[in-house]
Amino acid sequence: MSAAFHPAAHAVYPFAAIVGQPLLKQSLLLCAVDPGIGGVLIRGDKGTAKSTAARGLTQVLPAIERIAGCAFNCAPGLPAAACERCNAAASPAAADGEVPFVTLPLGATEDRVLGTLDLQKALQGAQRAFQPGLLASAHRGILYIDEVNLLADHLVDVLLDVAAMGVNSVQREGLSVSHPARFTLVGTMNLEEGDLRPQLLDRFGLMVEVTAPQDKAVRAEVVRRRIAYEADPVAFAAQWQAQQDALRAQVEQAQRRLPQVALDDAMLELISHLCCEFEVASLRADIVMHKTARAIAALESRSRVTPDDVRAAAQLVLPHRRRRKPFEQAGMDQDKLDELVDQARAPQPPQQNAGDGGKGCDSDQDGQDEQPEQSGPDDDRQGQGENDGEGEGDGGEQTFTVAAAGIARKISVEAMPAAASQAAAGRRSAVSDARRGSASRAVPDANPDRLAIGATLRSAAVRGALADDAPHDGSLRITPADLHRQVRNGKSVNLIVFVVDASGSMAAQRRMEAVKGAVLALLTDAYQRRDQLAVIAFRGESAQVLLEPTRSVDLAEQGLRELPTGGRTPLPHALQLAVQLLEKSAQQEAPPLLVILSDGKANVGLPGNDDDPWRQTLAAARHLAQRGTPALVLDTETGYIRLGRAAQLAEALGAPCLTLEQLTGDALALTVRAQLGAR
Repeated sequence: MSAAFHPAAHAVYPFAAIVGQPLLKQSLLLCAVDPGIGGVLIRGDKGTAKSTAARGLTQVLPAIERIAGCAFNCAPGLPAAACERCNAAASPAAADGEVPFVTLPLGATEDRVLGTLDLQKALQGAQRAFQPGLLASAHRGILYIDEVNLLADHLVDVLLDVAAMGVNSVQREGLSVSHPARFTLVGTMNLEEGDLRPQLLDRFGLMVEVTAPQDKAVRAEVVRRRIAYEADPVAFAAQWQAQQDALRAQVEQAQRRLPQVALDDAMLELISHLCCEFEVASLRADIVMHKTARAIAALESRSRVTPDDVRAAAQLVLPHRRRRKPFEQAGMDQDKLDELVDQARAPQPPQQNAGDGGKGCDSDQDGQDEQPEQSGPDDDRQGQGENDGEGEGDGGEQTFTVAAAGIARKISVEAMPAAASQAAAGRRSAVSDARRGSASRAVPDANPDRLAIGATLRSAAVRGALADDAPHDGSLRITPADLHRQVRNGKSVNLIVFVVDASGSMAAQRRMEAVKGAVLALLTDAYQRRDQLAVIAFRGESAQVLLEPTRSVDLAEQGLRELPTGGRTPLPHALQLAVQLLEKSAQQEAPPLLVILSDGKANVGLPGNDDDPWRQTLAAARHLAQRGTPALVLDTETGYIRLGRAAQLAEALGAPCLTLEQLTGDALALTVRAQLGAR
């Protein structure tokens, strides 16, 4: 008999024999230890053992007590009201049986899933009777959905209701039936066929990404085992029976140990901290991480949850729930996760009281120069108090009073500039900074536009203590040599204008795909820095602004992806639009950067201008250079014979030029930041 017609050809592949997918096996075992986790979503490419692992899980699950013939899988002593078998006077005794494994077909009807009127009994003249559906069969077991992202919307709505309540309620054809429906939801999906609805995605407690092993030895072992299984499934299953029994015993012991596993408040705070740091909106994530961390400890025969358990739980619970950046797939920043967990593991330094002597006061005073100054009603009153009128005027000596550590001291300011004087007197508008940033430093400056008060006072105090003519009345004299300027070390918002060549030359040799790939990396960097973006495209006879300045990199990415190519190259018009766009945005504080993606082969001039298009291009470039606009040229020209027009354009702009071979994401981002920093 051939292997294709072997009587055991449809036997389940042993769960213990699966190799190369440790995270997948762990997530399924955790759901077996604690069904309250809510199931697992398995995402990955086709042919990566997703369905094989899900179906093989039942072989390592401990048996459950059930009554033979019960269509509702009632728990002993808790029969469903609609279960005639368990509610009968002569109900048989419960016995150990396999955990139900129910497959929900994509084409199933709602009646088949929920249950419906038993037509056979109705035709026999009996009273209305309920025929249980797949949800009743999956109670206390596993409900498996292959390609869950292709499930019809009406079935998704049904699953959401039942998963939320744990009860299936049917109201139809005069029937009103409710029965328990608590199951572990296991779904597989391939992202190539679309994503999952967010509501259903959140219902999966865990999510694991599955990829094919890249180690040739592991791949060879996968093939070796699969061929052996197909040749003789019975013999292959017998070969792995000992490992299957060991896994089953491990799960059973973990189920018994789970109620005794302790998760202290420190670990609970770490769980909530991770959810906040990764911007997870759903509170279900905190609850599932709590359950998953305890299940991990139970599966490893431990009675207390450790930070490593929380880290492992976060890798399964958070990726599909965290807020993602634009055009970014679900995943975790492992470095950030490790750093947060290590911080929780490290002992926290003792907090220092404000009244710990001079050391605490010095710390507070130092922090005054390192933190941005906050304005408020008290600050305004401080600058308008009883001493506000002393020494009014732009020149001469001015005085004001500073209270520190409970001691009031009169300070005189000699020839302090008006702006610095107002800042010292508490008028915080003089030190405001529109750019974002929290850290700051102080540098000496005799005419500061924003005064670093702490550094200025310290300088005056030190100079006064060392001076021979220091006053004896406790007053402090500030001279221009003591003044310090506050310099913010924050991130400034930039405006990046993309001028994209969409002419026919860009369509050749798939140049546009290479350019788009490099620019996507730049868009990611722009998103992280909250830069503004604008897109100008040129093809045919003219150029057009596809995207006005915006912080939505999603729109910029979509515009670049859908940008058609073909036609001539009106580069002069594109540069003209760039100048107009920059002039329109000149009132904003965002420093601009012009990024030109072209081979420079201009062949269409400005309307009404009979000059050579290339000369018009160079003239526009020189005008931009005179404006001081930083620029970057991405040369898309390929082939053995190159005209080098893009390099000439970059020279006229006074800008660097990168070729297609140099268009890596890191090189591009570094060049952009260097151009903005050199402005």
